[in-house]
Amino acid sequence: MTTDAERARAGAVTEGFDHAAGSYDRLVGANPGYHRDLRTSVRRLRLPGEGEGLRLLDLGCGTGASTAALVEAVPRARILAVDASQGMLDVARSKPWPGGVEFHRARAESLDPEWVAERLGGPADAVFAAYLIRNVPDPDALLATIEASLRPGGRVALHEYSVADSIGARMVWTAVCRGVIVPAGRLLTGRADLFRYLWRSVLEFDGAEALSERMRAAGLESVARASFPGWRYGITHTFLGSRPGGSW
Repeated sequence: MTTDAERARAGAVTEGFDHAAGSYDRLVGANPGYHRDLRTSVRRLRLPGEGEGLRLLDLGCGTGASTAALVEAVPRARILAVDASQGMLDVARSKPWPGGVEFHRARAESLDPEWVAERLGGPADAVFAAYLIRNVPDPDALLATIEASLRPGGRVALHEYSVADSIGARMVWTAVCRGVIVPAGRLLTGRADLFRYLWRSVLEFDGAEALSERMRAAGLESVARASFPGWRYGITHTFLGSRPGGSW
């Protein structure tokens, strides 16, 4: 049986993000922990120094919030930021960025690792994917792309919602969506479909242990996860892993 969230992933999600792009920064800015949590997940990658010589892939960059978190942590790194939504990319590109940041429109799970290496000057030292894997039709294809795009020993951080392992987390998530996210989304964008999808997609997505197992099945090692404090505990997580065969 195909769920509403699965049908949305098959085509409507990108259109929804295109429609919401102009208001998206105001929406996430109303959540005081949103940008802070992205920066925390980037720090958990343990990228050295200011990123001199590092090649980073930012998948599902949206309006550039994840890109900004990377730039703040490693301002000298080269960053290739990718998103499927033209509207979100238009907003991202309108912001000031250092010279090492490039934006491209593409579906993350369909990227060719050779295409990535050509634009970064080599395989990625690290991949950051915020709120992405839950939104792609084939999470395993995305993880395979990530693993293939990393250099040996390269690191990945998935910043994602996951509530399936906890009844309490599902209840809090539903309360936050019904009471805040869906009404705010409707008010700012004139539509609620994308935000109802957000609510349902998180409820239907992998639990934290299931996603960790997906990462291991894709060939990643040293898989670990960490959550965040406050109402996000057990809801928002950083999932970490690395490609075998190398070191930093």
